[in-house]
Amino acid sequence: MAAVVAGSRLQRLAQSPTPPPPAPAPEKCDLCAEPLASGHRHLLDLGPRALLCACRACAVLFDRQDAGGRRYRLVPERRRRLTGFALAPETWDALDVPVALTFLVRVADLGRVVAFCPSPLGVTDTPVNPTAWAQLLADNPTLGGLEDDVEAVLIQRTREPYEHWLAPLDVCYRLAAVVRTHWKGLGGGPRVWVEISRFFEDLAEKGHR
Repeated sequence: MAAVVAGSRLQRLAQSPTPPPPAPAPEKCDLCAEPLASGHRHLLDLGPRALLCACRACAVLFDRQDAGGRRYRLVPERRRRLTGFALAPETWDALDVPVALTFLVRVADLGRVVAFCPSPLGVTDTPVNPTAWAQLLADNPTLGGLEDDVEAVLIQRTREPYEHWLAPLDVCYRLAAVVRTHWKGLGGGPRVWVEISRFFEDLAEKGHR
């Protein structure tokens, strides 16, 4: 299973096994080299499966599902807490995800769902049991609207309160960067859990239906 390639600075931060370098020069659009505003959008390059930073003009250009052809997909912005999310213990076990902090992505080219797992060494990936995924869909019909490749079911079941979100791919990689940056030792240390909680608080503030 090939992991998503580190393309944008966000992905490089999530994947790098070493501390990030000093603050780089201002970012530019990966498509046209225009300077980027804060809060810029991202595109997924479906070839290497790399996230690309996009200026406003390029984001508008690709803001149609067919605009990028078979190469580019604009990462959506919707963030939605999955209230009442049904995930029975037996279904969770059957998904065969090795850790309890993960994001599940339906990868179109593979025709299956893949679990991406943040860790202190980067993001690893593993295929999800298709029968268990079908059960999860049956229990949560709202997941039928999940966009291939660029949206994820974000799950945090490591510590209560548990979190379940429908989230853009770039937001999920932002969480992976939090884990990689703040994890210490075998258990992560107290700081990483503070930062993970802060991430979900921020997600709740910005979330919308």
